[in-house]
Amino acid sequence: MSQKKYGILVEFEGPGQLVHAIEVLRRQHYTAVESYTPYPIEEVEELLPRKNFLPLIVLLGGLLGAATAWSMETYIAIWDFPINVGGRPLYSWPSFIVILFELTVLFAGVSAFAGTLSLANLPRPYHPLFEVERFKAASKDGFFLCVEAKDPLFDHRQTREVIEELDPVGVWELDE
Repeated sequence: MSQKKYGILVEFEGPGQLVHAIEVLRRQHYTAVESYTPYPIEEVEELLPRKNFLPLIVLLGGLLGAATAWSMETYIAIWDFPINVGGRPLYSWPSFIVILFELTVLFAGVSAFAGTLSLANLPRPYHPLFEVERFKAASKDGFFLCVEAKDPLFDHRQTREVIEELDPVGVWELDE
């Protein structure tokens, strides 16, 4: 039984070699490339740009909270439990501001938490990278690069040849 491949994990000696490897892979139009380093490397961030959807998720959560607060307060004040106090109109929007603000912040905060978890694919108790014993060094002193099999250009043999030309410290094939 053949297992489905996740990709190829490569370790390099330092950040310069890692950046060079990413440049080579980007020139060959690989797109599903991920780097793992013990500290942020500015060149890597420029070469492997990521789309960040979290601000949009938080904005939509905040807008949903504001809409929920406004509709809830309007319904309660006008139709469900109208109270005439001193000739005040039933729809008195200044009294809605505090709850509107509170629910906007609450929904935005919950959206930020849930969005962060979902965009990071968490919780994830298993990942193919965890099978490589050396990968523990990614948080200390290792510079790793993973070319994932979901890349349209990924061909097991050809991708491995390209990677081995970059003089890596180690190469591991990952199964799902």
